[in-house]
Amino acid sequence: MNLPFETEGADKIGRSRFSVILIRPENHENIGLVARAMKNTGFADLRLVGLGSLEPEAYKTAVHADDILDGARFYPKLAAAARSLHLVFASTARVRKKFSILPFPDALETLLRFPLKTRIGLLFGNERTGLTGEELGSANYVFSIPQAVRQPSYNLAAAVLLTLFALFSRSSEGIFPKAERPLTRRDQDDCIRIILMKLKQTGFIHETNETHITRKVQDIFGRIALTDKDRKLLMAIFNKGIS
Repeated sequence: MNLPFETEGADKIGRSRFSVILIRPENHENIGLVARAMKNTGFADLRLVGLGSLEPEAYKTAVHADDILDGARFYPKLAAAARSLHLVFASTARVRKKFSILPFPDALETLLRFPLKTRIGLLFGNERTGLTGEELGSANYVFSIPQAVRQPSYNLAAAVLLTLFALFSRSSEGIFPKAERPLTRRDQDDCIRIILMKLKQTGFIHETNETHITRKVQDIFGRIALTDKDRKLLMAIFNKGIS
């Protein structure tokens, strides 16, 4: 008997457009469990940052998900792993005062409002240290999975499974995208770099506030999920303001 949320042949959220990105994972058994969670929920693209290969322990816990591990892609830096994607949603368990954090249900609704051709990365940090400020700054949105107490936080594989299952359970629902497809992360990052450069040229960004303003600009424009129209308007504004 099929469970009510099984959706074979009715994948309306486009699971193939999602990539699970793990940053500097230390426990290869966790990587195997992540692959198993992906297989169970119908996701396939696994990207690993900061690793060059997998150890046998990963395959021991994958359980019928060897193909996910065999197809995993390795990257030296997050920018390389995300450059072909349009959006990155980053998971954090800690309070981050310098970043706007979406409650999990809001992140899910935000994610699903983009067109099906939008390639989306789901980013998860190291088991012990999580994501750095710089890594969070490279995401469009930061979300937190609710839990009854602050500590201990969810295990890496559990956090991935909860996220993917929430998406999987929405697979049979109709989706009516309201947003335009954003630029790729590479193009968004290039646009933000130009904005920061222009702000430095005007003197708005200086030595004492550079770190703070840079993070705020990344947070604001990252959440906008810049489209080509947005880029053209912003470049016109900043180029007009600085001659």
